[in-house]
Amino acid sequence: MSLCNCIECQRRTGSPFGVGAYYEAAQVSLSGPSRVHERFVEGRKLSFHFCPDCGSTVYWQTANHPGRYGIAVGAFADPHFPAPLRSVFERSKHDWVEFSDGIPGFTAGKDSAPSRYPIRHGRA
Repeated sequence: MSLCNCIECQRRTGSPFGVGAYYEAAQVSLSGPSRVHERFVEGRKLSFHFCPDCGSTVYWQTANHPGRYGIAVGAFADPHFPAPLRSVFERSKHDWVEFSDGIPGFTAGKDSAPSRYPIRHGRA
């Protein structure tokens, strides 16, 4: 589970961020038609699959996650879906957006410098 604050995800979703759950390809069964939009971010190819009827992003594949699918959490229509494990590309996060202390933030991808540190309760 990852929450992305990048400008591209903001434009793609029409909201301040996008949230995706990642699954191994063997765990996913795809059916029905989709339209594809491809883009390159920092030299990596991303392929987004949209519902041709409503235009919603349903799933995507990225060069940095070969053999995996990212699935839009909103596509599950489950308000009890687990919280994201991290927030990435916080360098373009909206100033008014705040996340709980348990969700670490990163300036760019998950391997980039932390943008903030989660508070560990019971530890200094």
